[in-house]
Amino acid sequence: MDYKLYWSAEAVDNLEEILDYLTAKWTEKEVIKFKYILNKQLDLITQNPLIFPKSSFNPSLRKAVLSPQTTIFYKISDNRIDLAYLFVNKKDISKIK
Repeated sequence: MDYKLYWSAEAVDNLEEILDYLTAKWTEKEVIKFKYILNKQLDLITQNPLIFPKSSFNPSLRKAVLSPQTTIFYKISDNRIDLAYLFVNKKDISKIK
């Protein structure tokens, strides 16, 4: 089944925050690498969304660890994947809406 990926406004905001931070703290090469890894992970999610476990925090979401610092939370509905949140692991998970 082909799944289509949809970004929530919050996920877009999360990505912008992460990229702003990385751009300020890392080299351009490292930012490009992060984007590449993110795209590969999103491709994997759209090809096989059940590969990642359900979140213990919110069982309606699945979680895909992108890096030790970042986790992707998403929901599967029919042939749709809703990217809910890009979570920076050092933050308090109870702050997720």
